[in-house]
Amino acid sequence: MWLSKDEGFEKINTLGSKREPFLFIISYDKTKIFAQPLDSLDDNIFYKLEDWRNYPVQKREKAFTFSKHPIDFSTYKKAMEQILEEIRSGNTYLLNLTFKTPVESSFSLEEIFTYARAKFKLYFKGEFICFSPERFIEIKDNTIATYPMKGTIDASLPNAKESILGNEKEMAEHVMIVDLMRNDLGIIGNEVKVEKFRYVDKIKAGNKALFQVSSKITAKLNKNWKDSIGTLLDQLTPAGSITGTPKKSTVNIIKNVENYDRGFYTGIFGVFDGKDLRSGVMIRFIEKENNTLIYKSGGGITIDSDAKSEYAELTDKIYLPF
Repeated sequence: MWLSKDEGFEKINTLGSKREPFLFIISYDKTKIFAQPLDSLDDNIFYKLEDWRNYPVQKREKAFTFSKHPIDFSTYKKAMEQILEEIRSGNTYLLNLTFKTPVESSFSLEEIFTYARAKFKLYFKGEFICFSPERFIEIKDNTIATYPMKGTIDASLPNAKESILGNEKEMAEHVMIVDLMRNDLGIIGNEVKVEKFRYVDKIKAGNKALFQVSSKITAKLNKNWKDSIGTLLDQLTPAGSITGTPKKSTVNIIKNVENYDRGFYTGIFGVFDGKDLRSGVMIRFIEKENNTLIYKSGGGITIDSDAKSEYAELTDKIYLPF
């Protein structure tokens, strides 16, 4: 079922060159790749990418329970101190630090997926789900666009939108990711532009709402891009918004500090419909580990990060978006 990195990207290239509509799923470290034509897609895989979906809309009519058991603050602070030391040493400027959190719900994974409200959703065979607010890339005609999301705040706080847009740490973090994604798009395209800088979306996060800050960056691709979709995705992954900058050294630090396997969390998934491509970053992610549900979440750390605020962001992102 899972293809290796080389096999997976080659299969994606082949499907794209045939203009055959397909779904792809790429793990964070690219060691596991899934690619299957939509007309023969396994019947226990469901996706939504904005208005592209393969399952019926259902309204939630019953109550549910949800509880979370995040790591303690001292464990989080210790990991963050390791990252700050790496930043002071010049090995990274921004690093996305994540953790596993056991959660419990009266809903099954499939029920959570079905009722979750999000732009980008994936259900994979009872193994994992994501209900992500974050696009990765979209390609329409010969234009590629990416939408890095960096900056989260509780929308109920006084002047929350003004606060996050005026926060120097958040601004620095966002600028670094925009710069990284501009460079990434420059590898595969030309005429790179930041079309929208730091716009705010409001998303429902359980019983509260969050403001999240994104930017839109575009570039022009070669008109034959459909023949090498796999190669293009390989060059762009892992996503800059969930690693950090500089990407290569930051990925190595993540491996040492996080001390767990992200798996498909912070990987990407998407659909090529034969003409256009849409994809999402696999954040807001729950997987089954033995008989326990594990939620993975995190946030970006810079030299100006405050441990209590970052810990609050980590826990705020553990929710069901009903």
